[in-house]
Amino acid sequence: MANKLHKEGSPYLQQHAHNPVEWYPWGEEALAKAKAENKLIIISVGYSACHWCHVMERESFENDAIAQTMNKFFVSIKVDREERPDIDQIYMIAVQLMTNAGGWPLNCICLPDGRPIYGGTYFKPQDWQNILLQIAKMWEETPQVALDYADRLTKGIQQAEKLPIQEIPETYTQEDLRAIVDPWKETFDPQYGGYRRTPKFPLPNNWLFFLRYGSIYKDQGLLDHVHFSLRKIAQGGIYDQIGGGFARYSVDQKWHIPHFEKMLYDNGQLISLYSEAYQQQPHFLYKRVVEESIAWAEREMLDDNGGFYAALDADSEGVEGKFYSFDDQEFDLLGERADLARQYFNSTKSGNWSEEQTNVPFINDNEEQLVAEAGYSLAEWEQELQQLKSELRAYRDKRVHPGLDHKQLCTWNALMIQGLVDAYRAFDNPHYLALAEQTASFIWTKCHDNGQLLHQPADSNRSIPGFLDDYAFTCAAYTALYEASFDETWLYRAKNLADQAISLFYEAEEASFYYTSSNAETLIARKSEIMDNVIPGSVSCIVRQLFKLGLMFDEQRYAEIAEQVFANVYPHIKSYGSAYSNWAIQLLELQAGVWEVALTGTDALTWRKELDKTYIPNKVTLGGTKSTLPLLEHKEGVESKAYLCQQKTCSLPQTSIAQIIELINNKQG
Repeated sequence: MANKLHKEGSPYLQQHAHNPVEWYPWGEEALAKAKAENKLIIISVGYSACHWCHVMERESFENDAIAQTMNKFFVSIKVDREERPDIDQIYMIAVQLMTNAGGWPLNCICLPDGRPIYGGTYFKPQDWQNILLQIAKMWEETPQVALDYADRLTKGIQQAEKLPIQEIPETYTQEDLRAIVDPWKETFDPQYGGYRRTPKFPLPNNWLFFLRYGSIYKDQGLLDHVHFSLRKIAQGGIYDQIGGGFARYSVDQKWHIPHFEKMLYDNGQLISLYSEAYQQQPHFLYKRVVEESIAWAEREMLDDNGGFYAALDADSEGVEGKFYSFDDQEFDLLGERADLARQYFNSTKSGNWSEEQTNVPFINDNEEQLVAEAGYSLAEWEQELQQLKSELRAYRDKRVHPGLDHKQLCTWNALMIQGLVDAYRAFDNPHYLALAEQTASFIWTKCHDNGQLLHQPADSNRSIPGFLDDYAFTCAAYTALYEASFDETWLYRAKNLADQAISLFYEAEEASFYYTSSNAETLIARKSEIMDNVIPGSVSCIVRQLFKLGLMFDEQRYAEIAEQVFANVYPHIKSYGSAYSNWAIQLLELQAGVWEVALTGTDALTWRKELDKTYIPNKVTLGGTKSTLPLLEHKEGVESKAYLCQQKTCSLPQTSIAQIIELINNKQG
């Protein structure tokens, strides 16, 4: 018998559609039932690629005795966190306040009105059963205890990440940045790269900040650690050495054994990071990673409608990593090249993944030496390596594939657009730009309703209005597309999204952006997403876009809103740099300044390509032969000229990019 989830479009909810638990999707039917019957609610949140979500399903939600308890005493609601991040956000904060920890699966027990009273992440089946019985008994015998606790906890949720309005500083200094960077450096792992912690997440926005800070302030030691970390990540098993693309994180300090789920948001950001790192310090490994990751995304994650899917599962055939690992003898398919491949990918007879006695391919620092000893030049080896990978991938593709989450999320597609644009600008491959434009058109046509963004394309069940991150990251992606192509259609669409974000999400009295719009469904709290995580927070992203669009359109209102919100967050950045990395990038730009490069005439795009050969992370680029943008007005014409502008002042017209770069170098001293 199917439960109420069987008509849902979410693959995660579909996974639970035949559990004996009488699951409901989030909606009025379930909430009304809880109130009418005065039953506690179980809100269980996860996502389709989540390994421990699958484990708890097998152990508890497919257990008839546990299901009977859940059905008798509770109304049980399943939530796909990627489909409803607003719900996940609230109950994640609740669990973090209760337990000082969080993660998925997320299980929260709530009053009939949705206010939480108990929660946690993964529970063993006997523990889960005992908790359910104890809380059901408490609700029956001493409900006032639950009501009092829910009242206090909900107030805590509502206050979390609320910031007072601060005075805007007259200036920000390099000392302000050092106060953030110096303690942050103390967490570095000099042996394996990244940070001294396990599990290890790539956290691309962190390294983007360090890359830019190190370049602008010529901190070579910091740059060395960034590039060392990026090489270690790219060499590890967290990167799919056979098929391209990155897993979410590594369970060990060496980046070797990943948690094998592949998420679109990680890969979009990492494509951006490795593309930018290549511009700062070209390395063949960075180029390979970008090319292979884009090829993977196009091959396995792209729908015919131009949008990318959300994720690939960690498991196949109920075993984590089975699709991605190799027994040593399987390399025999490569014939006389098998031993070289074993050596290159570090395969052993007993298995380099000792717990599973199999091999997760990774590569060593000595690649160039190994290649030379095998008699290849680097160019010859790159060609041979792609052939080896192609044959191994064809063999692997015959296996049962991990599950595909076919949701198409607006925010994550925007991050992929940004990655494709950054790759295009680093490697001048027009195919990447075409892919980016195709995906941008997907968002514009499929993720819109009545002029406003949707979180994902509407289906037969529901239409989910866009959240702040949908607006912020799509705004950033469209702006990036303009800077790469000088097609002002994208820039004016970005401006339209910024205006809507202010209208729907900004509260002037509090000088704060909320995650949900002013006309969204009312939940127990309306939250702001201030801190940056694996994905930068939606508030930091929209603030950065308002600063940028304020420059490009000379729009003072954007700058004023951005300056105040930034000032409110600024005192918190140095407390935990890793959780404020996107804010730190903005602080870097406020302190070091942003170069506005205006390129006019028929050679504007050619000059933009020449400009991108020099790494200038703190710049915006505008161009074309005719424009209404303030920096380009009255500069139209076929004759090619370049202007360097900053703080509402422009240089005399220059006749080459070399002159622009010389001006920047002279001004930086």
